[in-house]
Amino acid sequence: MAKSSKSSRTVRNERQKVVEQMRAQQKAAERRRGQAIVAICVFVAVAIIVAAAWGPMVDHFRTAKYANKALEEIGAPASVCLKPTTKPATGNQEHLPDGSPISYPDNPPAFGKHYIDPDPMARKFYTAQDRPPLGTLVHNEEHGYSILWYDDSVAGSSTQMSQIRAIADKFAGTTDLRHKFKAVPWTADDGNAFPDGRHIAFTHWSVGGTQNAASGQAKQVGVWQYCSSVSGAALKTFMTDYPFSDSPEPNGV
Repeated sequence: MAKSSKSSRTVRNERQKVVEQMRAQQKAAERRRGQAIVAICVFVAVAIIVAAAWGPMVDHFRTAKYANKALEEIGAPASVCLKPTTKPATGNQEHLPDGSPISYPDNPPAFGKHYIDPDPMARKFYTAQDRPPLGTLVHNEEHGYSILWYDDSVAGSSTQMSQIRAIADKFAGTTDLRHKFKAVPWTADDGNAFPDGRHIAFTHWSVGGTQNAASGQAKQVGVWQYCSSVSGAALKTFMTDYPFSDSPEPNGV
């Protein structure tokens, strides 16, 4: 009987060792799975951070080469642009509640009824993902802003987008009213394509010259200049010929 009891204890001990070994293996497997999950989470988090930072970093390096260039040295020569055109303007001080439907006959608009508040001066560059409504931007034009509009084909060109960002950087700040400028997209959802196969447009709401600033709406015109590609040289001339002071409300920011 003693021998049998000893044999039973041996069997139990062996079984216990097997159970403990299986438990140890299970814990090790769970530990490895936990470590793998943590590693995956860390990788995903790092990937998200890198992805979020990558765009701004690329934009910075692409525009940095233009930092020491004058406005007129960015992009194509002024010859890529047509001569400015004008038409009588309406809509001065005609405000509509934000979100109200507004139909603008021109592509893009240079004047017209508009929303109550303009876009703040601090922001100079927009993409299709965050651009203010047209009714807001038209109010900016009433305050003397010149707007560079770019179409979908330009939005797909990294070179031209870098040039537009660099141009927008030249107008940074909120204290110099000569820097009333915005670069914004014109998408297929906004209206028809620019005329003559052009891809860039400059717009301004003019009172017909600074000498007519107090003449009311009688001499007000919308001004357009269309270009086949980005031209800082053409924009400089446009903004010299149509400064912020040549607008219905030049002191509005």
